[in-house]
Amino acid sequence: MGKGNEKVNAQRKRVQFTKEFKLEAIRLLDRGEKPAAQLALELGVARNQIYKWQAQLQTKGEDKAFRGPGAKRLSEMNEVERLKRELKKVTEERDILKKAAAYFAKELP
Repeated sequence: MGKGNEKVNAQRKRVQFTKEFKLEAIRLLDRGEKPAAQLALELGVARNQIYKWQAQLQTKGEDKAFRGPGAKRLSEMNEVERLKRELKKVTEERDILKKAAAYFAKELP
């Protein structure tokens, strides 16, 4: 009884919201003029989704929340991540050179 690759609701499209929309939804929620369920109905989103956006905003801050998909730009990558990538590259290059040196050492009489 495996699920296979069938989608539960193939006709349903995934909706993506802009950063501005999410920030406005959170602002309206924080104002407290309407219950979260009513606000979610009016905006056309799930109530729990607004709470998830709110939590993401609180943990990451406005400038880093809702960045969208994709890899970070090199300028935005923190120093540790950048150095780890560079170390991995240099280590691979060193290993290749070791193998080449061993190969050519065998060839010499």
